[in-house]
Amino acid sequence: MANERARETSGTSDVTDGSADFEPVLRNLAPDEWDQWYETLLRAFGGVQEAPEERELWNSLTEFGRFLAAWDGDACVGTAGAFSFRLTVPGGASVPAAGVTGVSVAATHRRRGVLTSLMRRQLDDVRSWGEPLAVLTASEPAIYGRFGYGTASFQTDAEIDTERAGLSVPAGTDAVRLRYATPTDVLDACEAVYARLVARRPGMLARRPGWERLGVLDPESERDGGSPLQCVVAERDGETVGYARFRVKPGWGPAGPEGTVVLSSLDALDPAADAALWRFLFSIDLTSTLVARGRPVDEGWQHMVADLRRCRPVLRDALHVRLVDVGEALEVRTYQTPVDVVFEVEDAFCPWNTGRWRLSGDAKGASCERTEDAADLTLSIRELGAAYLGGVSLAALAAAGRVREVRRGALAEASLAFGSGGAAPWLPHGF
Repeated sequence: MANERARETSGTSDVTDGSADFEPVLRNLAPDEWDQWYETLLRAFGGVQEAPEERELWNSLTEFGRFLAAWDGDACVGTAGAFSFRLTVPGGASVPAAGVTGVSVAATHRRRGVLTSLMRRQLDDVRSWGEPLAVLTASEPAIYGRFGYGTASFQTDAEIDTERAGLSVPAGTDAVRLRYATPTDVLDACEAVYARLVARRPGMLARRPGWERLGVLDPESERDGGSPLQCVVAERDGETVGYARFRVKPGWGPAGPEGTVVLSSLDALDPAADAALWRFLFSIDLTSTLVARGRPVDEGWQHMVADLRRCRPVLRDALHVRLVDVGEALEVRTYQTPVDVVFEVEDAFCPWNTGRWRLSGDAKGASCERTEDAADLTLSIRELGAAYLGGVSLAALAAAGRVREVRRGALAEASLAFGSGGAAPWLPHGF
C-alpha cells in the first residue's frame, strides 16, 4: 500500500524453487495484525517509511474483511487486499469492482507459491461477493497477465515547456474566474465536481467516504523540494466548475528563473473551465516547466498547444482489468454499435469463465449467456479484460495474434462495438 496502491513485488515467476513442503496459511487480516501486515508490504517496496498521516489514511481505508495475509508461523510473508469500488463502464453504469491493492511477497518466500495462493483466494472471494470485475495498477505489469488481467487503460505523462509549447484557449475561457483556496477548505466543492465527472468516462472510480482525503494528503516527504500543495478553483456565476491542485518547485539557472509546476490533479466540467485552469498553470510566475502525470490520453490540452513536441508526452499503462464473471461483466456495459457475436473464452485460472458466450447488445443494453453455437472469435480472458473499457481494440489484439477470427466479419463487428463511444478510459488516481 506504499505509493500507488495496487502493486506487487513477487517477480515474474512464482514457481516452486525446491520448498514444495511449504504451504502458506491464508486468512483475512485482523485489525490488530495491520501494523505487521503493513510493515511486510513496506519492506517489499524497499522499506521506506511513510509519513504518519499517510499510514493513518491507509489504515482507515482498509476493509478488513477484504484483505488477506499469508503467514509462515508468526511471520507475515504475503499481503493482498481488495477495496470495494464502483467503476464506470462504457454506457455510464457504475459497476461493483474489486480494487486489488497492497500485493507483496516477502523476499524470503518468493517462488514458493505465495502469490498464486493469494491470487487464487482473492478471485474466489471476489466471485463470492458478486463483483464481476477486479482491477489493479501494477508496478510490474508482466506479472498479472497470467492471472487474467489485461491492460485496459493508459495515461499520459508530460513535461511541458510552457514558454515554447504555446496555448490557445476556446471561447468562454475569459468568463471563468480563478481564485486561490486552501485545498482542505474547498474539498467538498472539488469533490462535487469530481462526482459529476465520474459517469462521463469509463475507468473512473466513484469515491466512497474517506477517499477524498487522498487528494489533499500533503506529507513533506512527497514534495521533493516543492511547495506545500496549492489549489486554484474555477468558478462561473458563483458555481465551482473546476479545480487544480499543484506544487511549485522553484529553480534558478544562468538565464534566470527555471521553476517547475507539478500538477497533482485537475478536473473541470466544461472546456472553458478546463482551458482556464491549464492557462493558469502555464503562466505561473518564475516557472517554465509544467509536469503533469497520469492524465487522460485524450485530454484537451494536447489540442490547445501549438507544439506538442515541446510537451514530451509519454504513454504508460494504467488500469488492468480482469473479468471475474464474463456473463455479468459483458451485460452491465453497453455497445456503441449493434453486436451479436459468440466468444470462445479460455480462462485457466478461473475455469468457470471458460467456454462459449453469446453477446448480443447495442447502445441500450446487452445480454451475454452461455451457448453451444459455433465460436465467432476465440481469445483468453486477458484479452477480454484489455478490451473491456473500450481503450484497446479487439482488432489491435488480433493484429498481435491474441484474438482469432473464426467467422469472417466478426472481428470488425465486435471491435467497433466494444469502443468506448466517446472519452477514452481513464483512472484518475491510484489505490
